[in-house]
Amino acid sequence: AAPTPAADQPTSLIPTRFRLNDPARSWAIHATAELGMLAVVSHTIQYSTDGSVFDYVREGGQGGLFPFARLSAELELLHRHSIIFLYQPLTVATQAVLQRDISVDKLIFPAGTPVDLRYGFDFYRLDYQFDFFRSPKYELAIGLGLQLRNARISFTSADGQLRRTNDNLGPVPILRVRGRYTFASGFWLGLEADGFYANIPIANGGNNNVAGAIFDTSLRAGLTVTPFMDAFVNLRYLGGWANGTSSNPTGPGDGFTANYLHTISLSLGVGLR
Repeated sequence: AAPTPAADQPTSLIPTRFRLNDPARSWAIHATAELGMLAVVSHTIQYSTDGSVFDYVREGGQGGLFPFARLSAELELLHRHSIIFLYQPLTVATQAVLQRDISVDKLIFPAGTPVDLRYGFDFYRLDYQFDFFRSPKYELAIGLGLQLRNARISFTSADGQLRRTNDNLGPVPILRVRGRYTFASGFWLGLEADGFYANIPIANGGNNNVAGAIFDTSLRAGLTVTPFMDAFVNLRYLGGWANGTSSNPTGPGDGFTANYLHTISLSLGVGLR
């Protein structure tokens, strides 16, 4: 006969003898994948102090739904310490016909110009967290992380004659909290929040006085399908902003950027544990 689950061990919907991680082992591996849709709630950008404030939602075709995906892997040590690696692609490509003249880093895109717009803000994140509980039913963990942004933003006329691009690669420190409660039935509720605000050099991921913030928060509900797999639905807010002037602009603009992004995503996910 199959062994009876321990009192604090949640049951699963599908009985199985297979386990990805032995509970008696001092370490474990976990992996999570999400797939869903993303909506841009609001998004504006400005390049150079005399540049246009461009509304991506109202003027740039970001009013629809876009694919959303997310991957993470986790190494758990001694049932309380975790090291987590996350990859978050976040690229939205749209097309639009400009209804007014737009200035992007001193370059004028005239009204009536068909444009290809690419907003890429993919990032990678490495986190450490400490869980205050050892029980598999409860989790309340706090930690620190380092996020590497890989921003690639471009405005290009459809004929290729007009173009402005901005690439930015840099580290950003992160604070995080994660919690979860699993009921005896295998149903569970969880939350996760990563974020940071900084307006000083180094802490903002650069060597300038640009103020910036990022927030990545989610609520999820799931089921323990087997002893090694969860299925869940996740509602996430992902956004942030940057405002200020770079201390070493390379042109053609004056180095000023104002970028405000707010998105919501709904995804289905699978977790191996």
